[in-house]
Amino acid sequence: MKSALTLITVLALTGAALAADLPREYDPDPREVHLGPVRMLSDGSENAEAYWSRDGRRLVMQSNRPPYACDQIYTLDPATAATELVSTGEGRTTCAYFAGPDDRYVIYASTHLADPACPPPADMSQGYVWPVYDGYDIFRLDTVTGDLVRLTDSPGYDAEGTVSPDGKTIVFTSVRSGDLEIYTMDLDGGNVRQLTDLPGYDGGPFFSPDGTRIVYRASRPAGEDLDDYRALLAHDLVRPSRLEIYVMNADGTDQRRLTDLGCGSFAPFFHPSGEKILFSSNYPDPRGREFNIWMIGQDGGDLEQITFAEGFDGFPMFQPRRHAARVRLQPAQQPAGRDQHLRHPVAGLIAHPCRRRERRLRPEAPLVWSVDPSGRLTRPATAPAADPCAPGWPASSAGCSSDPTCSSRGTGRAASCGWSP
Repeated sequence: MKSALTLITVLALTGAALAADLPREYDPDPREVHLGPVRMLSDGSENAEAYWSRDGRRLVMQSNRPPYACDQIYTLDPATAATELVSTGEGRTTCAYFAGPDDRYVIYASTHLADPACPPPADMSQGYVWPVYDGYDIFRLDTVTGDLVRLTDSPGYDAEGTVSPDGKTIVFTSVRSGDLEIYTMDLDGGNVRQLTDLPGYDGGPFFSPDGTRIVYRASRPAGEDLDDYRALLAHDLVRPSRLEIYVMNADGTDQRRLTDLGCGSFAPFFHPSGEKILFSSNYPDPRGREFNIWMIGQDGGDLEQITFAEGFDGFPMFQPRRHAARVRLQPAQQPAGRDQHLRHPVAGLIAHPCRRRERRLRPEAPLVWSVDPSGRLTRPATAPAADPCAPGWPASSAGCSSDPTCSSRGTGRAASCGWSP
């Protein structure tokens, strides 16, 4: 029996006029047997890291749309495409997630206390690197009262926070030990517990649907690679060229590597069954820029390629099953001329650039669409104004929205599609 799944993503939702030709529908590659028709959801500048609320009715995302020079946090109603700024409008923000009873809170990382201005971009003279800004701390916003509480105050990078299915526990990445490790803490910032302790970049953690396990990406450099890693980290930089997918129990025990691909594998997320994990990788070419979504069993077996479209596919995420198991995927930065939209695979959303024949689509106002379990396409009740797409994108922060192929130029697009198991 096939189940209908829907992907929703958010991109720039401001600007000039509504694009008359959205949504755009595309047939999946014949090899993409888990995917139904692909629908482009939005069209515009950089908007990423859109995550579902636990009731499946809202998204929270980061966007660098005007008037802000770097990413700020917004909530989005996928039914109407209405957005609301929830961060301060200062500094750079990343990695937002709903938390608490009835999704009352939004957690996110921000540099605004360290400096209200945008931090400088990463020094690419070191090669392709991600910045891990030492000004990042994690905050909790009460969306009812507007109160903003700082949850972390240790020196250095604190970011990449996500929340357990019960909304009570935050898992995040911190450099407080001198290395990039994974920690958990309560929703008030208390009861901090370190889960990983091996040299290398442990980050991007997500809980399993039942909250008993955590999936994450990690590097395990040795020899000269370890020396390079430590030298870069001393300057708040990491090199993401070799990352593998790991899983562990929620208390940090039984840490196991699932992949041994020797490539840039990242952005893992559990399938709703809890038995498989989707992730993005440039396997089998460790130096390539062709990223696809892959799926692997929790025992490290049954590796299966899910997407085959040219360019980048990444950041899969499933909508909570209580709402027809809809899925959401994220767009990533792409080189100039490589348009990007989201699409939905077996049980989730996937971001990917437009196929070859679509590559020169003009930068129009981003839109968000959704598909209900019957396959009916729902158009936003209100049309957001358009946003002219600037060709220059600042490099995303390391942690959440970055990927090993990110360029500093491009336009992003979002889309949805059906998924069959």
